[in-house]
Amino acid sequence: MPRYALLIEYDGRPFAGWQRQADQPSVQQAIEDALARLEPRAHTIAGAGRTDAGVHGRGQVAHCDMDKDWDAFRLGEALNYHLKPSPVAILRCAPVADDWHARFSANERRYLFRLLTRRAPSTLEAGQVWRVNHELDVDAMRQGAQHLLGRHDFTTFRSVMCQAQSPVKTLDALDIQRVDGLAGPEIQFRLRARSFLHNQVRSFVGTLERVGAGAWAPERVRDALEACDRAACGPVCPPDGLYLTGVGYEDDPFS
Repeated sequence: MPRYALLIEYDGRPFAGWQRQADQPSVQQAIEDALARLEPRAHTIAGAGRTDAGVHGRGQVAHCDMDKDWDAFRLGEALNYHLKPSPVAILRCAPVADDWHARFSANERRYLFRLLTRRAPSTLEAGQVWRVNHELDVDAMRQGAQHLLGRHDFTTFRSVMCQAQSPVKTLDALDIQRVDGLAGPEIQFRLRARSFLHNQVRSFVGTLERVGAGAWAPERVRDALEACDRAACGPVCPPDGLYLTGVGYEDDPFS
């Protein structure tokens, strides 16, 4: 069966997450339903990242197996036609080897978190940024973030529902920048790792927000990490503002 890689963009707000669920809408189900319109049968796709409810995708990757050989461009166009009106788009489609796997062949995931700092509620970007109504000290947040870089036991920063076999992960990058967004000043967090634990990014951002607000000293992030205790984590921020922006592969199927 010919296999294809899909580069996917989606607005996470209407969905209960990426993964198919019995009684709630999911991004995976929307794409599988579109595939069934092209080749009527049950389809199962595999995604590189299982984003939570409300989390967005700008560079999610999945693969699908088809019965016939499709021109990759035409397959992407046909899927986009049948995905309407769901806020899901296939940006690129490429043929891959039978043993290529969107999740297990990946060697890197990249996330962006957008935090808007302004007093007024967010209207045009509601659900796409996390708004806080106070200023944040970016330098203090950067100091706190330094404690998270590298290989650690991240028990403190993972959900109690996390199904990963080990809490030990390596965080390769956590860059924090202040930018001028269309809706006002934003603080953007860009994170990179081979893989992430459930709620890890949101736990990082929620904790670092407390550092930026002055409620935590930067060194308290180190203490929380070393505690290996979920109770030591700061608040978990909402999914608003979190984007899966890219997935890395040794041989990028879309290059």
